[in-house]
Amino acid sequence: MIHHATWIAIALALTACAPGSGQTQEPADMTTSERPAPQTLEDRFAILALDCIHREYPNKISHVLQSAEDAQPPHKLTPIFYGCYDWHSSVHGHWLLVRQLTTNPDGVYAAEIRSKLSQSFTEEKLAGELAYYLGDGRASFERPYGIAWYLQLIAELDESDDPQLAAWREILRPLEEAIVEKTRAWLPNLYYPVRLGTHNQTAFAFGLMIDYARQVGDAGFEQDLIDKTLAFHLGDVSCPLAYEPSGEDFLSPCLMEADLMRRVLLRDDFGPWLAAFLPQIPTDGRSDWLTPGIVLDASDGKLVHLDGVNLSRAWALEGIASALPASDPRTGSLLTAAEIHAETGIAAVSDEHYSGSHWLASFATYLTTRRGIAESEPEE
Repeated sequence: MIHHATWIAIALALTACAPGSGQTQEPADMTTSERPAPQTLEDRFAILALDCIHREYPNKISHVLQSAEDAQPPHKLTPIFYGCYDWHSSVHGHWLLVRQLTTNPDGVYAAEIRSKLSQSFTEEKLAGELAYYLGDGRASFERPYGIAWYLQLIAELDESDDPQLAAWREILRPLEEAIVEKTRAWLPNLYYPVRLGTHNQTAFAFGLMIDYARQVGDAGFEQDLIDKTLAFHLGDVSCPLAYEPSGEDFLSPCLMEADLMRRVLLRDDFGPWLAAFLPQIPTDGRSDWLTPGIVLDASDGKLVHLDGVNLSRAWALEGIASALPASDPRTGSLLTAAEIHAETGIAAVSDEHYSGSHWLASFATYLTTRRGIAESEPEE
């Protein structure tokens, strides 16, 4: 596991320069000047999501116009997930805030989080989201990245015994059911995996979807995903890790595939598969076999993706290590590389440029809360 002392040090540095009085309670919907100072690293991440989920502009929509009537502002098209620059970032911004409530329900921003999520999660707004998703020309809308994050949001709500979160989960159920139905219809027609390092990658999305299916007990959907995963990847060998990252990656094709496969293979089978797939992993504990991505202009929305690749690499490396026996000689090198990537990635999460602030906190939260690890390992 990555040393949490590193995160604490970063959190203290960020908190020292943050505005606020250091109070432990706050009323809902505070302005930035009224909001108490963050007390933890996760508080800093919450602020970024709170400040973007209802921020409509700037906005980048992927929208097929069927007629002039489809030329509407984002909040009319998708009434819940119109903020945070794009639909998928809004979805995982909402997920971040729900994750905060499930991991730290008494956090300094809990009241504001609940208020803002209550504004988002209404039956009327969900009806608008569902109508948009089922509209003509949208068969591939946000597939697979955005819809996978939506299912992760559902899994987070489903896991909670908090009555308010349970109520939100029921409100969001119709879109969940539509997404699962359309995804199960799509999977048989997907003949090849998508091995990109950006939104269309299938390995990362399948991992989130499998975690969702296991949480809600959808054995049929889980099996569809497992079957497709094994068909795509069981025979893969010698992934060209040296070719990564590409200049706009925020997901590692090689590491995300391995992080997916540890979800579907038994421990005794995963180790040998990993040896054939990533023979580059050292056995001496060193970390220099994988170096963090470099961002020279964090204001550039594409180049800043590399800050995300550092975060997602870190959680994938941790996930891969979690599926190996404790005595496996590769574990040390996996975890030391994860720590370096986490340090670099977390240090880049700030509100300086909206190009990164609208989404990087979600990736950081997924990493620091170890989402997707432990609860999704197949049994021996």
